[in-house]
Amino acid sequence: MFEKEYKLPDPTSEVIFHAFPQSPVAEKVRVTFGIKGLAWRSVEVPRLPPKPMLTTLTGGYRRTPVMQIGADIYCDSQCIIRELERRYPSPGFMSTTEQGLMWCLSRWTDGTLFDLTVRHVLGAAGDSLDKDIAADRGRLYFGEDWATGLKHANADLPHLMSQMRAPLSWLNAQLSDGRLFLLGSQPTAIDAQFYHIVWFLRCRWADGPSFLSEFEDLVRWEGNIRELGHGAPSEMDPQDAITRAKELEPTAMTGVAADDPQRLSVGQSVTIQPDVNGGEKPVSGKIRYADAETVVLERFSEDVGAVCVHFPRFGYRIA
Repeated sequence: MFEKEYKLPDPTSEVIFHAFPQSPVAEKVRVTFGIKGLAWRSVEVPRLPPKPMLTTLTGGYRRTPVMQIGADIYCDSQCIIRELERRYPSPGFMSTTEQGLMWCLSRWTDGTLFDLTVRHVLGAAGDSLDKDIAADRGRLYFGEDWATGLKHANADLPHLMSQMRAPLSWLNAQLSDGRLFLLGSQPTAIDAQFYHIVWFLRCRWADGPSFLSEFEDLVRWEGNIRELGHGAPSEMDPQDAITRAKELEPTAMTGVAADDPQRLSVGQSVTIQPDVNGGEKPVSGKIRYADAETVVLERFSEDVGAVCVHFPRFGYRIA
């Protein structure tokens, strides 16, 4: 149904994707690789810290997924999706007439809706949840009192199910006219951004398949997304990815957009970290580029050389 001719980039500009198979956010990006028909290199990282090979590249950022192209490192799926569309504009997955609304909606799918889904999946697992996973993810989504939060989520599961049922009903209604994808006959980034929520429920919650079966058009759409595939991945050793970064120079632009609210300037030393719970280690570097959507830090270490680490502005705190 969806035949692809995979793009094979020059090795110096190939996409290197650092993630682990069970990550729902990584699945979101893997779907975008399928939409674009991309060949890419896969570096598997541990599900839990420490993640020394990854943090060597990022300067301490341990979340996945991370995308690497040469000596440019893209953190968070916001940055990854923007860069994929910039480098590989055809086929496009950001509808030009709906792009602003798609980004606004994605902040809900990746924020409130994803947090609800995680609470649902972790709460439903109860005492069967791996203790190390419970501690790491619990702290990230429930704060320091994560054990109490997990117990409350388990007890509150009927309410959480009702909260999930509403947005799934909206998606089902959107698809009820028989369309293949959320915005029509062609897949867009918003399909991937919703799909990773549904994928997480189906794959990580024992009752997920039966819960989702109520939404017939949603399940049909789900099948269409799966048929897109994940592009053409091939494995890569983590050390080879580090060597690749060390051998190349970053290509990020230099400059700061006018009227920056934080009065950032090129060469300014800053730190950046996710603006959420979890005790994430801040990444240090010097401003190379900043605008309303993105900030790029230039940093150097003996292990990896000079790299540029790209972060979103939305959801991240610069100090």
